Amino acid sequence: MSVELNHTIVHARDNRESAEFLAGILGLETGAEWGPFIPLATANGVTLDFATVPAESLTPQHYAFLISEAEFDTAYARIRELGTTYYADPHRKHPGEINHNDGGRGVYFIDPSGHAMEIITRPYGGWPKGS
Repeated sequence: MSVELNHTIVHARDNRESAEFLAGILGLETGAEWGPFIPLATANGVTLDFATVPAESLTPQHYAFLISEAEFDTAYARIRELGTTYYADPHRKHPGEINHNDGGRGVYFIDPSGHAMEIITRPYGGWPKGS
């Protein structure tokens, strides 16, 4: 069986603001607006389609991005340059710290719509197997 995630919709207060915020941190480019969406494509072909929704409809979600050590250094520097608060943990009990889970590095930060974004250099628990 060959199943792949192709895209997901990310609700935002302002689709462009949220897409450009994440693109800036991850060093990606936003795609052309398509209907109500601002797409942001990842290296494995999954697209995050940012869509503006009413603020009362927003439910904070979690999005994790597996990146290389060099990409982490660059993204971490961008987070700090922007003055974005970051945490070592999802419960936000360790601000201004990074984690070293599974022998890698990771941080959590909040996007303009309240979503918890995470960058990690190693998959948790060795998942997917063989990595």
